[in-house]
Amino acid sequence: MNLKNFRTVAILEGISYLLLAVTMYYKYVLDNGLPNKIVGMIHGVLFIVYIIMAFVLRKEQKWLLSTFSIILIASLIPFGTFYIEHKYLRTN
Repeated sequence: MNLKNFRTVAILEGISYLLLAVTMYYKYVLDNGLPNKIVGMIHGVLFIVYIIMAFVLRKEQKWLLSTFSIILIASLIPFGTFYIEHKYLRTN
């Protein structure tokens, strides 16, 4: 497993999180829950993959506990994974 793949998952997870917020409008204002269910499922899968990859890469990358904690917590915050991708996952 490498950082490039994790970087891609981090970006996709962040996009899915934002799309989930958009689909809330469809669910609660337009009374159409289907987009929310679809995006919610995709987001859930990407979230799980992000967490698993973070655990695997922690040993490979020798991340400190503080860095690892930030990477995990960022997955719970909108735009958090974009920050992680920019701060920790970009390679020169």
